Amino acid sequence: MPPTPTVLLFDIDGTLLNAAGAGRRALERAFAHHGWPGDVFQTMRFHGLTDRAIVRAGLEHGGVSNDDDDAITALLQTYAGIVEDEVLRSEGFLVHPGVEAALDAALAGEAVAVGVGTGNVRAGARAKLARGGLAERFAFGGYGCDHEERTRILALGAERGAARLGVGRAGCRVVVIGDTPRDVAAARDIGAESIGVGTGGTPLDELHAAGATWVFADLTAAGVLDALLGAERG
Repeated sequence: MPPTPTVLLFDIDGTLLNAAGAGRRALERAFAHHGWPGDVFQTMRFHGLTDRAIVRAGLEHGGVSNDDDDAITALLQTYAGIVEDEVLRSEGFLVHPGVEAALDAALAGEAVAVGVGTGNVRAGARAKLARGGLAERFAFGGYGCDHEERTRILALGAERGAARLGVGRAGCRVVVIGDTPRDVAAARDIGAESIGVGTGGTPLDELHAAGATWVFADLTAAGVLDALLGAERG
């Protein structure tokens, strides 16, 4: 029996890597460039938020109207031109344990499409993945420039992955890999399975409580590859 077509969607920040605040610093610079207070981000927690939602919240925290979508788009365009510089000189940047081995195993799987499901706009995603030596492993994804809501981003990523496999979305097993309850909730909303990892700082019991299909401390844990690739592995 042939394996079930599988689409894997990996979150980036906290799941694949830690950019050590590069995105935050780039947003602060973008806000300053447009004359808005970038220091609002010092007290904000970005955990699981999309870039567009972060900018909207930043404007609100700074006492600026956050209902101007054109202003938000302009800020994100400025951010896109800054983020690579911040990522390249981020001193604490690291790729989390087990990521490369898990990706290699997934890419070697039959009928498996490996993509990202991230709140990062494409420029931020590309910069972070490139710095981590991971960019070539991801040929598609759902991005923060696709939509403000993570559920819609993951739905688009799943559709793109299914298209790469030459099947309809309904014919695919979709697995979302993330480090926050927001990743888990969005996976559930699109009818996907989810793997919660503790590398982003969320306690494992919170990922369990959010309804993750599987929870692991990191991607080196026993059982990760079975969760990623399903019963057909091996």
